[in-house]
Amino acid sequence: MTDRPKTPLLDRVTAPSDMKGLSDRELRQLADELRAETISAVSVTGGHLGAGLGVVELTVALHAVFDTPRDKLIWDVGHQCYPHKILTGRRDRIRTLRTEGGLSGFTKRSESPYDPFGAAHSSTSISAALGFACARDLGGDAGDAIAVIGDGSMSAGMAFEAMNNAGHLKKRLFVILNDNEMSIAPPVGALSSYLSRLYSGAPFQELKAAAKGAVSLLPEPFQEGARRAKEMLKGMAVGGTLFEELGFSYVGPIDGHDLDQLLPLLRTVKARATGPMLIHVLTKKGKGYAPAEAARDRGHATGRFDVLTGVQAKAASNAPSYTKVFAQGLIAEAERDEKIVAVTAAMPDGTGLNLFADRFPRRCFDVGIAEQHAVTFSAGLAAGGMKPFCAIYSTFLQRGYDQVVHDVAIQRLPVRFAIDRAGLVGADGATHAGSFDVAFLANLPGIVVMAAADEAELMHMVATAAAHDEGPIAFRYPRGDGVGCDLPARGTVLEIGKGRVIREGGRAAIMSFGTRLSEVLKAAEALAQRGLAPTVIDARFAKPLDRDLILNAARNHEAVVTVEEGAVGGFGSHVAQLLADEGVFDRGLKFRSMVLPDIFIDQASPERMYEIAGMDAAQIEAKVLAALGVAVVGKRA
Repeated sequence: MTDRPKTPLLDRVTAPSDMKGLSDRELRQLADELRAETISAVSVTGGHLGAGLGVVELTVALHAVFDTPRDKLIWDVGHQCYPHKILTGRRDRIRTLRTEGGLSGFTKRSESPYDPFGAAHSSTSISAALGFACARDLGGDAGDAIAVIGDGSMSAGMAFEAMNNAGHLKKRLFVILNDNEMSIAPPVGALSSYLSRLYSGAPFQELKAAAKGAVSLLPEPFQEGARRAKEMLKGMAVGGTLFEELGFSYVGPIDGHDLDQLLPLLRTVKARATGPMLIHVLTKKGKGYAPAEAARDRGHATGRFDVLTGVQAKAASNAPSYTKVFAQGLIAEAERDEKIVAVTAAMPDGTGLNLFADRFPRRCFDVGIAEQHAVTFSAGLAAGGMKPFCAIYSTFLQRGYDQVVHDVAIQRLPVRFAIDRAGLVGADGATHAGSFDVAFLANLPGIVVMAAADEAELMHMVATAAAHDEGPIAFRYPRGDGVGCDLPARGTVLEIGKGRVIREGGRAAIMSFGTRLSEVLKAAEALAQRGLAPTVIDARFAKPLDRDLILNAARNHEAVVTVEEGAVGGFGSHVAQLLADEGVFDRGLKFRSMVLPDIFIDQASPERMYEIAGMDAAQIEAKVLAALGVAVVGKRA
């Protein structure tokens, strides 16, 4: 007779409360099962793998010790929250991650009471946790506030603004510094070097070795209280810290994969802490899965993959990505102009600037997760005579908007903004959608705003930006692969503010701004089948507008429809303003503007998101038909 296999512990945990009765040995087993489940789930869905694997033990320890959701556990960014979701009642849906109608890839308040604060951009957790702590003390929701923030996210000024305020207010608050020496790319700057010095010395290594044994071998302060733990560890390991100067009690560094260290420490600080406390935890991104540990980004983001080999499934495409085309175009320009430099905010791979850095290492700057600094640093480079290309995702450029206005636009400095991930981005959902950049940039005096219709146009816009020295200039392009058009070796400089007519037609003119042009052309073909072949225009510029082209279209067509991958207030709004100022509407022009709807669209495939937004070929065709009202062919007199 054989023993029946034991039920996995993870099957018994449907909520963190189920962990309260588990022994420390069982919690270690639970962590192993949780890691395997995370790997299995992400192999099916794709998503952010490495960060979650790095915090498996930390996730188990936090939920075992604290009383979530009464205690507010706030994950900075949220890349690392998949194990947290599995433990908080969402395991049955974990294989719907990042799909339409499924779980978000980030924390989301509307999804679970265990997600007290939504996050997908970095460096917000300490501010939010301090807000919860103050609300608690003013009679709001009870419970502790715990922020888990990575060392990469700590490079952003907002994190230090929050710590400075927390040290002043002296509220009971826990900040877990998850130090894995990796954000999306390896962290840069003086803070990273400082953290390295905190745990590189021999005293800490000896402490770490001693703590690897039984709990009884841990230094006494772990058992006697947070105050003495802080004092002893401070003397043994670091001799005082920057964090203490900001008003935090500091404990660490400790091994974030060793539950024999984590559990006693968290239990002690939970029982004894009175003010703000920072716990410095060392982890390894991708921990426990060899393909992730071996990857350059430690398995940060991955498509679907084979668990045994780690090999990702990739969709076949003969076209290069827009990001790669941008990088190639920029390198081609920099080969001819030594003043061209590039700036990224902790996204060298995501923006393609890793390729630029390989070719021009002295002319490429990764400033860390610090978009505000990236913009003003670029302004300083421009004022100093260089030609900076500041490459930032649309969603992250929002974080540096005041600097765009105050430090770049008002001073008319020729900073070139390369805006990646424009439009709807798919699985990352609303938090990463590039919906607003045209609207918030095109209202600034003196700026040039372009959008590429395809990858060849992107090459031309890189060249145009390189040649433009009269003030700031921006060009946007989407995530993913291009349409497969022929690429020039180097882009051609475009005339500022001039669009192009793609095809001549009859009663309606469709003006496309950006990569919806391919859908516009499909709609135009369908309209032609109805005997209503429209004029199709690639606007290229939202600012300055091509006045002659737009007014000509308005005079010679019964209806004008604009199409753009952005919110209201962008290209179509500027066209409408021009037409109103010129009195065109008084002559009976039928004008429609197709923009993203006034909602945040949750994750789905990009194609499905644009269908939801009402901006695919069929809906463009329907918009033109509705504007015309009838199906009579002919031009307006």
